[in-house]
Formats: sequence, C-alpha cells, structure tokens
Amino acid sequence: MRIALCSDEPYPVHQIIADEVKRRGHEVVPFGAVASAHDEPWAEAAEQAALAVRRGECDEGIFLCWTGTGISIAANKVEGIRAALCADPPTAAGARVWNHANVLCLSNRTLSGDVAKEILAAWFDTPPGDKGSAGVARLADVERRHRK
Repeated sequence: MRIALCSDEPYPVHQIIADEVKRRGHEVVPFGAVASAHDEPWAEAAEQAALAVRRGECDEGIFLCWTGTGISIAANKVEGIRAALCADPPTAAGARVWNHANVLCLSNRTLSGDVAKEILAAWFDTPPGDKGSAGVARLADVERRHRK
C-alpha cells in the first residue's frame, strides 16, 4: 500500500513511523512537513494528503499535528475521508472495525516511538470487516444529504 504521511511540523517520531510503515512492506508518500522538513499550515497539509487518499494516489494516510485534532478535522472535510484521532492501540483497532477509517491521526506532542509502533500494529493488523458497515453506510447517506 501507499501511505500518505503528513504533518504540519517536523518531529523525530515521523522517522520512526516511516521506518515502521516501510518495515511492514508499505510505501511512504510524504506531505507537509514530512516532505519539506519545515513548518506547514496544518489545514493545507491535511487537505493535500487527504486528496491524495481520495484520488487513490495513496491507499491510506497517517496524519499528525500537535494534538492530532486539527489535522483530523481538516482531513475529514475531504469527501470520502474517515480520519480517526487515536491515542492508543485499542482506539486505532476500533477505528478500523467500527468506522472503517482510512486515515489515522496522531499527536506529535504525546507520541513516543514505542507507542507509535503499537498503534501502527493495531492499525495495520486490524481489518475493517463487516461490523461497522451499517454505520459507514449511514455516514455516506448523511454526507449525500448535506452536500450543497
């Protein structure tokens, strides 16, 4: 898979994440500060990376900002993106099962290398399955009804 790795600020944990993604056999596609090594506006970085996922240029994404909240909100503005802010492995696994999330959002501020690896293991090792299908379909209906 091609994984969009995006952040608004450079942090050392990005290299740990990139290495783990590659170790798992995936390709990292950098966006925002991960690509430039400089601070980037979080909303713009999230939009660019989320659009790459939407267009199928990337299969999924891992997006980071200081809290993970802003980048999650920005990513979720792009149609077809289901970005989930996850602080621990069970939440990442649940986001896959119940929400069929295609973008994992994390906090630059709180994320250690070990926790990052544990969250990525839960994310990549948990298939979406069918449990969340009804909720995801309902969400798609809501999106259709509220388009302008």
